Amino acid sequence: MNYTVKQIVDITNSAMIGDDSLIIKNIAFDSRIIYSTKHTAFIAVNTHKNSGEKFIESAINRGINIVISEHHFPQFENITWIIVENSISFLQKLAKYHFEQSHLRSIGITGSNGKTILKEWIYQCIWNELPTVKSPKSFNSQIGLPLSIFQINNSHKLGIFEVGISQPHEMEKLENIFHPQIGLLTHIGTAHIANFSSEEELINEKIKLFKNSEVIIYNGDNLLVDEIIKKLYGSKKLISYGFKKENQVFIKNNISKNEDIIVQYFDEEISFPVYQRDEVTLTNALALVTVLKELQIDNKKIIDKINSLKAVEMRLEAIEGIKNNIIINDSFNLDLDSLKTALQFLNEYNKPGKSLVLTDIMGVNSNSQELYEEVSELVNEQKFDTVFLIGDTISKFSDLFKSKTFTFINTQELIESKYLTEIENQIILLKGARKFEIEKLKEILELRKHDTVLEINLNAILHNINYHKSLLKPTTKMMAMVKANAYGLGSYEISEFLQHHHIDYLGVAFADEGVELRKKGITTPIVVMNPEQHSYDTIIEYNLEPEIYSLRVLELFYDSVQKIGNDKKYPIHIKLETGMHRLGFKRNELDQLSEILQDKKLKVKSIFSHLSSSDIPQEKEFTLNQLKTFESNSTHLIERLGYKPIRHILNSSGITEYTDYQYNMVRIGIGMLGESPNNQIQKQLHSVVTFKTVISQISMVENGESIGYSRKFKTDHITKVATIPVGYADGIPRLIGNQVGNVGVNKILAPIIGNICMDMMMINVDNIPYVKEGNVVTIFNAKPSLKEFAQYCNTITYEVLTSISPRVKRIYIKD
Repeated sequence: MNYTVKQIVDITNSAMIGDDSLIIKNIAFDSRIIYSTKHTAFIAVNTHKNSGEKFIESAINRGINIVISEHHFPQFENITWIIVENSISFLQKLAKYHFEQSHLRSIGITGSNGKTILKEWIYQCIWNELPTVKSPKSFNSQIGLPLSIFQINNSHKLGIFEVGISQPHEMEKLENIFHPQIGLLTHIGTAHIANFSSEEELINEKIKLFKNSEVIIYNGDNLLVDEIIKKLYGSKKLISYGFKKENQVFIKNNISKNEDIIVQYFDEEISFPVYQRDEVTLTNALALVTVLKELQIDNKKIIDKINSLKAVEMRLEAIEGIKNNIIINDSFNLDLDSLKTALQFLNEYNKPGKSLVLTDIMGVNSNSQELYEEVSELVNEQKFDTVFLIGDTISKFSDLFKSKTFTFINTQELIESKYLTEIENQIILLKGARKFEIEKLKEILELRKHDTVLEINLNAILHNINYHKSLLKPTTKMMAMVKANAYGLGSYEISEFLQHHHIDYLGVAFADEGVELRKKGITTPIVVMNPEQHSYDTIIEYNLEPEIYSLRVLELFYDSVQKIGNDKKYPIHIKLETGMHRLGFKRNELDQLSEILQDKKLKVKSIFSHLSSSDIPQEKEFTLNQLKTFESNSTHLIERLGYKPIRHILNSSGITEYTDYQYNMVRIGIGMLGESPNNQIQKQLHSVVTFKTVISQISMVENGESIGYSRKFKTDHITKVATIPVGYADGIPRLIGNQVGNVGVNKILAPIIGNICMDMMMINVDNIPYVKEGNVVTIFNAKPSLKEFAQYCNTITYEVLTSISPRVKRIYIKD
């Protein structure tokens, strides 16, 4: 979209205060995820549950200067206001106008299940045939659909949009906004059925989307769907797909045989390999083939496109559990169809035993007997060892389940029973409606019981950040490096804490690290410092910002930007080579780089480089040369770009030693964790990490006896030896055994003796008064410090922290 404030006010019959010549290209509704404020308006969406107006100040603080709201707040100065009667109606009215001005061909997808998968599959198959726009994620509601439609621009020839409803009469409003030429109805299931008087009413409401469609493609296996669509829309072009041979599109051969699937499309046959042959996948494949044929894609291309499809991520996850269990967590929603999907996923694992936690299916107001009979039949086919039922309704039908079955009123009652924590070597499926909060079970089942822990003091992190900020100008931004699992401390936990304290940027090494943070709700801008070629699509999908260090990488990434269909100028970060000789653009490449950037939909958010030796005083001259090169090359690039991106080159030691070169932003890493090469600075920082365990056993070993494997250490007197449950599998290098390294017991150093074992090591506690089994042993914190421990290991603190095994439990504390 691209409108002036005046145009929008006229289109929507709204009022305004301020500058009506300002241009609006984007509308943001969540103040936490505003990544660009230029030509962006913030809309304060008011619902019966919440008021977006309380987030106006947050949006303004992020740089927004256009606000759309139902009320005017004059205390915010220099803001242009669009005053609307109803925020949601405003969005819908503007979206209707925008869609009708676009004149593009459109596909509207509705149904109970499969909308997002089919939208993404169609897009993957069609984006390189004609310019296409699609709904982001699952934006398909009264708010989501308008925001999706605003993405349409003049270059688009096809739009693919999901449309979802949960109440009667909602579709009428959405169809008024968006009336697709091609309508696609996916599977009709039990989701939201309680809000409708019958399945017939649900179907009738869904297909109102197709009132003005020229073609309707639908799953004809549902006889009621087939009957209603033919009755209401018999004069339109109707194409049904499904497993039944009465459909115009169906699978001709036996799907259980190990051979290509043969799809009968009217009088044509199309065959292609399918490796995942469950009913849901095959049904979606039939719908996809039908849509592609309607878009005039020839059969050979269809086969090639299907063969190159990428999986669309679902919200069903598998995690490692206690007692050698695998936990499949599907606690996001529950209806009959999603239960089938979860059970299919379960069968991908080869565990000797399996258990199920299943709650009431919400939103069912009739035919409970019939529903739970079908549920029990599905469950019984899986031959679970144990079934745990949660909820009043499902518990009434416990006799229908053939497995060993327990019933509970709520999730807490199951937790208190301790049944789940007694299960060993099984796969445990958690399948429940949101109301029952069975994600609490996941938290319990994935906990590791281990006396050895890594304790992270979050307040100390904040102190260290604030100390470094005290050396900077108030306007200087800060990027916190959370790569390598936040140096082993826990990427999400640290990032969440930093986000709460308004860090400006987060830095990760690889896209996967950024994706994990996005999935867990981190909205702060994330820079990917080592973007791999295969990860570009993922970077864009999860709104990550890549480091670009060569012309080859620039071209490859931009190809992905075009393919994904992103219409905004995508943010990138340019790395300059200044003397480290690792990655980055050299001076002789900058003119070509700037010329290429002028022609692409990319926005340089920052220009940066990396100091190789800022922590070494003897290399000051080299560091100053790096800084001089950065100043010269970054200035040259900025002049060619015609705008001023953020500049940054200082790392933790750079902040303290070369403060004058802070530019617009600095990057903090190990300094955040309380480590500095400068002894005076070190005194100002707080220790963040404590690696500790406990004494398992104390023994008196006779003179001349050997300790541990290979008899590398022998006592020369009667020695008090303590065994502690930590070893090289936890990240303790073997080289510090045999009195090379020490640990702390009662604030006294105790030498490590004997070879370090995989899970244990032995220490000499002769000189530790009052020592006893169960005493805390400090691997590193104050005595020995992290730096001292790194010296034992003949390495740097970074390597020590990142080597600590994932099996070591992380505990986050606040003083």
